[in-house]
Amino acid sequence: MGSSSCFDLCSCTVKSPSQSAMDTLISKCRSAKKPLVVAGCVPQGSRDLKELEGVSIVGVQQIDRVVEVVEETLKGHEVRLLNRKTLPALDLPKVRKNRFVEILPINVGCLGACTYCKTKHARGHLGSYTVDSLTGRVRSVIADGVQEIWLSSEDTGAYGRDIGVNLPILLNAIVKELPSDGSTMLRIGMTNPPYILEHLKHIADVLRHPCVYSFLHVPVQSGSDAILTAMKREYTISEFRMVVDTLTELVPGMQIATDIICGFPGETDEDFAQTVNLVKEYKFAQVHISQFYPRPGTPAARMKKVPSTLVKKRSRELTSVFESFTPYDGMVGKVEQIWITEIATDGSHLVGHTKGYVQVLVIGPGSMLGTSAIVKITSVGRWSVFGKVIEAYNQSNGSMTSSKRSYSDGTSSPRCNLDETCTCSGQPAPCACGPTRCGGQILPDGRGVSVPENDSWSEDQNNRNPIGWLLRKRKNHPERRIENKNVMDYKGKRDRSLGAPRGWGPVDAALICGMLVSLLTIVALLLHMGSTSK
Repeated sequence: MGSSSCFDLCSCTVKSPSQSAMDTLISKCRSAKKPLVVAGCVPQGSRDLKELEGVSIVGVQQIDRVVEVVEETLKGHEVRLLNRKTLPALDLPKVRKNRFVEILPINVGCLGACTYCKTKHARGHLGSYTVDSLTGRVRSVIADGVQEIWLSSEDTGAYGRDIGVNLPILLNAIVKELPSDGSTMLRIGMTNPPYILEHLKHIADVLRHPCVYSFLHVPVQSGSDAILTAMKREYTISEFRMVVDTLTELVPGMQIATDIICGFPGETDEDFAQTVNLVKEYKFAQVHISQFYPRPGTPAARMKKVPSTLVKKRSRELTSVFESFTPYDGMVGKVEQIWITEIATDGSHLVGHTKGYVQVLVIGPGSMLGTSAIVKITSVGRWSVFGKVIEAYNQSNGSMTSSKRSYSDGTSSPRCNLDETCTCSGQPAPCACGPTRCGGQILPDGRGVSVPENDSWSEDQNNRNPIGWLLRKRKNHPERRIENKNVMDYKGKRDRSLGAPRGWGPVDAALICGMLVSLLTIVALLLHMGSTSK
């Protein structure tokens, strides 16, 4: 980094460790005598922090002016840009971390006043984008070839209450913009219970749509009404149950993710037991468990703390309960449609998701990224399932082909029972098994990519890493091996996956050493031949 370069740090104020990491980075930049710009929630919510003295800061609603701030900082000026009256533009230039996923903010701020939350200090009161501006952005990113659109918000359910609309109005408008071939999927973001209670049936209608993931993140935070009151969460456990039960009943294959805070001030053993019982009852496939961290300036920071040793003990206990669930056991043998968006870090599998947003790992070529496929689930793990591709769908070449694998009923393709529900995804008729397949027939607008019968297509991935290829050839059970690795946490998001090995065994080391010795021997022979020829 040259002397004229500027370091830009984007910060998070949700938990103390996040802010501590920011403080460490600021100290390193000061030591390196580099111009520094700190952006994000920390300067917006805690602008008077001692650590922020003498550095430029940019608030959360000024991202479109970050270039100006950096330029002024490089000139030696200190800039503090925190106030704004309008929302940032939706079409700012960006480089997506995943080119197939668009993260679309629908509003900033929230209507809540949770006693533990520092984000409200930073993000402020609710400010919603208009329906027209959001649908316009949706049309634009679909034209870019995006496969998934994630609606982002501090509280999706509160959308539009400041501008006279509501979430169902926005969702129905966005759904109308999605391609009818199912090539782009919509994922609805996190929503707190209070603001969707009155819209549950309308939201269920949207979640049943073939182009919308049957998945919702609804934080409960505690299973105790007393703790929810202390948190000022503005709902009861019975209302949370109503949200989960209604959506589960009305939306086939519905998946609910939730959040839990362990050790909130005043949490008794009975309060914690109610939380554990709630998690045991619903057996959520995804639960984000965190320990309570007091954030300066929040009401909860002034409350009497639960001893840290007890907080850690409760966190470990709840984690153990959650990890004992096997939520995907019933999926083996099922046929599902998945949307594929990335390569797993093991380099051998592609990562896709079912309509219920269950993570599926499949073997396939890189050309399948950004496409949809029909898969048969072959095995399951704790965090993901493994599938075998039957049909692959490509948005670019206009056909869908099948690998013609047989099923127990003698057919060579997934079928839909139009009198009941789709056997692939549980969707009511019309069938949503695949973007163009129903009753075993290819519809006129079907488009696809050829899928070989065998797994020879993985050679493309293997050839990129010869040493990895040699090591993988020694393994007889790749799915079991990958399952034991804990690869990655997807969007990510927040979803745990499977991973790469942490170290090499003695045989691996011997193999590498042998290759190095051979290489050195060849080099020595070439040098010797060159010297004797002179």
